[in-house]
Amino acid sequence: MRELLWPRKGFLRPLRYLTMRVLRLTASPHAVAMGVAAGIFVSWTPFIGVHFIMAFVLSYLFAGNMVAAALGCAAFGNPLTYPFIWGATWEIGHLLLARQDTMQGHSIDLGALFHELHFSELWQPVLEPMLVGSIPPALLTSVIVYFGTFYAVKGFQTRRRERLMTRARVRLSNPVQETV
Repeated sequence: MRELLWPRKGFLRPLRYLTMRVLRLTASPHAVAMGVAAGIFVSWTPFIGVHFIMAFVLSYLFAGNMVAAALGCAAFGNPLTYPFIWGATWEIGHLLLARQDTMQGHSIDLGALFHELHFSELWQPVLEPMLVGSIPPALLTSVIVYFGTFYAVKGFQTRRRERLMTRARVRLSNPVQETV
């Protein structure tokens, strides 16, 4: 029961794992950073079923890494963050579209709209404000994450290369002596 409420290795372990997984990708710092940024950018949009596909397309168009795009999607867009993302995009969208709360006193049966696939009825009240509202935070967070990831990967790869070169020099300077 304790493991369900408080994991033995802590809540930050998955975050550290994802960070190390991104840092250890064998691609250029630009490719890794662009992939992560594409994944985060797409996670802001309301099109949940196609986030990975959209992230792969963006990553491909901007020469990013596909694995990094998937990791960016999974790390940023998940069931714990979606309520906050949706709330923020909804409010920002209504602010940018200069709409008042037109839903006051009315309700939408989202289940019926999705079941019957009335996209035109779903677009105006729900998807349009969320899509418009997703653009500013998506741009801001993806640019910040791009530069942070770029410099983190570049530094990690430089330190790793120096460490491997030091090991190679030591190995070459101390050859193994043959025994007779």
